[in-house]
Amino acid sequence: MSRLSFLLGLIIAATTFRVVVNGSESGLEIYELKKGDFSLKVTNFGARIMSVVLPDKNGKPADIVLGYDSVKDYLNDTAYFGAVVGRVANRIGGAQFTLNGVHYKLDANEKQNMLHGGKKGFSQLIWKVEEYVKDDANPFIVFAYYSLDGEEGFPGNLLVRVSYALLEPYKLRVIMEAEALNKATPVNLAQHSYWNLGGHNSGDVLSDEVQIFASHFTPVNNQLIPTGKISPVKGTPYDFLKPHTIGSQINQLPSGFDINYALDGGGDEDNDMKVAVIAHSKKTGIGMKISTSAPGLQFYTANHLKDVTGKSGYVYQAHAAYCFETQGFPDSVNHPNFPSQIVNPGDVYTHYILYEFKTKHE
Repeated sequence: MSRLSFLLGLIIAATTFRVVVNGSESGLEIYELKKGDFSLKVTNFGARIMSVVLPDKNGKPADIVLGYDSVKDYLNDTAYFGAVVGRVANRIGGAQFTLNGVHYKLDANEKQNMLHGGKKGFSQLIWKVEEYVKDDANPFIVFAYYSLDGEEGFPGNLLVRVSYALLEPYKLRVIMEAEALNKATPVNLAQHSYWNLGGHNSGDVLSDEVQIFASHFTPVNNQLIPTGKISPVKGTPYDFLKPHTIGSQINQLPSGFDINYALDGGGDEDNDMKVAVIAHSKKTGIGMKISTSAPGLQFYTANHLKDVTGKSGYVYQAHAAYCFETQGFPDSVNHPNFPSQIVNPGDVYTHYILYEFKTKHE
């Protein structure tokens, strides 16, 4: 397929499937990738991860992401379970920014601010499946979306692709790409899965051990908008340079962790992969290492989950999971000292993530 015909197909898809009305939109699908006893389920609604299953220390299959059994249940989801969020993930203060002398007012969906791309961000759309290869040594799927100029207030047409691939052994690779076609625009895509390495139905994650490879973080105000400072983690509850349990420090914060880290080795134009975080659950013996090309990592301990009925009727509560969202810094469009998220026409934004899982037999 030529790039032009593919682009035209995405334009048709965008105008046909962009809005889901009353949960009745057709075209919702589930796709599965399997590699031995390692499997991934995704949906074209929000290019979301629905499940990640691998054996625990006793050889029993464990599903380690929160979510729902049915795709339709995601239509009313407000937690962004498993979604690709954008055009700009995280928060933009005042839902506005100025670029090349032009002031842009965005769709505010969290008080006066924008969160995860607005009310109808990428997580709320049906994506086009560009490729789906199940019978391969490394099975993969590629989702695509054509974002129109002015969507949620953002400038320019944007061609977006997200691919998921299973690699050996127990590795999940995610590649997110976006090409600005006619105007400069901010782009910051993030994968918003809620991880519980003890199993999605195992309760809270406070006993899980975490190590975050970041010496600095970006402090925020009472609306979780960065102040513009980049501060050392030393002497704060955000210090995970040495591995320790989440529960050992979470009580030092009002409701839990929800903060962006400036990853060590990250930079404005640094596309080299670096280790962002390592986590481990004693419940299952499952460990996870995340490497990324992004400069930042949002660590969020599901502070706002309350009585959410998920898979198999299990009810999720606060701290039932954690999100490790590799990303650009929040509100970077309003902080020149932060790594830039601006993509100029003809340039391609790229964001690589590698999840590596291991089971420790104890």
